[in-house]
Amino acid sequence: MKKIAVLVSGGGTNLQALIDAEKTGMFGESKITLVIASKPGVYALERAENNGIASKVLARREYDSISAYSKALVCTLKEAEIDLVVLAGFLTIFDEQVYEAFPNRIINVHPALIPSFCGKGYYGLHVHEAALEKGVKVSGATVHIVTPECDAGPIVLQKAVEVLEDDTPETLQKRIMVEAEWRILPEAVRLFCEDRITVKNNKVYIEK
Repeated sequence: MKKIAVLVSGGGTNLQALIDAEKTGMFGESKITLVIASKPGVYALERAENNGIASKVLARREYDSISAYSKALVCTLKEAEIDLVVLAGFLTIFDEQVYEAFPNRIINVHPALIPSFCGKGYYGLHVHEAALEKGVKVSGATVHIVTPECDAGPIVLQKAVEVLEDDTPETLQKRIMVEAEWRILPEAVRLFCEDRITVKNNKVYIEK
C-alpha cells in the first residue's frame, strides 16, 4: 500500500477525480491519506472532509521565505509517511528541499500538451487563452514528474483533445478537464502505485 498526498489551491476538481478513481479500486490498496491546501477556505478541503481524508492548510503567507515553507511542507509529508505527492492545481512555489525529499515521486497535471504552452506564466485559463490565440487544432493535458524547472520534468502520460472553432478559454478548459485531465491523472497514479514507472535520462518508461 502506498500513501498519496494531494496538494491543492482551489476547488479540487482533479482531487475529486482521484477520489472517485480510488473508490473504484483503481489504486488497489493504495489510498489518498492527506490533502494539503495552500490557503484556507478552498472547496478542495470540503471534498477531503466529505470523503474522510485528513487535511491540512499550509498557507504560504504564514512563512517568511520559500525555504521555510518548503521545510514545513517536507516535514508534513514525511510525518504522514507519504509515498507519492500529486500536485492538483497547487499554485504555490517550493524549493529543492521538496524535490530532494521525494525524487521522482511528485507528479503534476498540466492542461496542455507539453512542451506547448507550458512554463512560467502558463497556468489556469492563461494556457487555454494562449492555445486559442495560436489557433491550434489540438490541445490536451500532460502528467509529468515535477522537477525544479517549471513543467520540464519527464512526461508520464499525455492525452489530446480537439479544439473547436467556437471555443472560449472556459469551454476549452472544461473539455480538457473532462476528456483528458480527469482520465490521465488517475491513470498515472495507478501506474505509480503498481510500481510500473521508471525514469531514465529524463524519460519515463512504463512497464507493460
